[in-house]
Amino acid sequence: MQILVVEDDALLAEGLVRTLARSGHAVAHTALGGHADRLLVDQSFDLVVLDVGLPDIDGFEVLRRLRLRRSTVNVLVLTARDAIEDRVHGLDLGADDYLIKPFSVTEFEARVRALLRRTGAAAAPWSVGGLTVDVAAKRIKINEKPVELTPREWALLAMFLMRPGRVLSKGQIGEILLRYDDPLSANAVEVHVSRLRTKIEPAGIHIRTVRGFGYLWEGEDG
Repeated sequence: MQILVVEDDALLAEGLVRTLARSGHAVAHTALGGHADRLLVDQSFDLVVLDVGLPDIDGFEVLRRLRLRRSTVNVLVLTARDAIEDRVHGLDLGADDYLIKPFSVTEFEARVRALLRRTGAAAAPWSVGGLTVDVAAKRIKINEKPVELTPREWALLAMFLMRPGRVLSKGQIGEILLRYDDPLSANAVEVHVSRLRTKIEPAGIHIRTVRGFGYLWEGEDG
């Protein structure tokens, strides 16, 4: 799943992104409401985790603009404001769920799972070339044969699928790989890209090295 985390508390944001990435989601993060608003115009997400207290425009304004565009993406609002008026205001603006800080990781994960189930986005596997991706089960098949991916390979695959036709820099890939506890080697990006490339190439999918920039996902006809 493709999830946008909008949170300006760096420590909390890091924890949320790490938690979601470990579950195999492709996660984008921003600390600014204005940037979140632009991302929600330009990209598609399955879920938005939205803090209310942001340094520029607040989360309620981001939510208001999102619903004015008739977006149906699920939104989980995070806030330290526990007044009933604030919760009612967020729900009236179109929030799908509301989580009061501080909260447990277990509860956060449960709320995320519930919202993603509600979307129905995780229900049906989809295919490109000889690659079939079952997002709900975090499994892939290559030419109808199951292929195992490590958690980092799955996160990397999700990142490429989230940004088709765009070059991913080594820095962007490194940020994804760093979200797991075990340490990275100096050439970790190259190693993990190479392993994923080897697994998916029989499906007619190629990860091309763009010298000086990074890596580009190419389908059968690319």
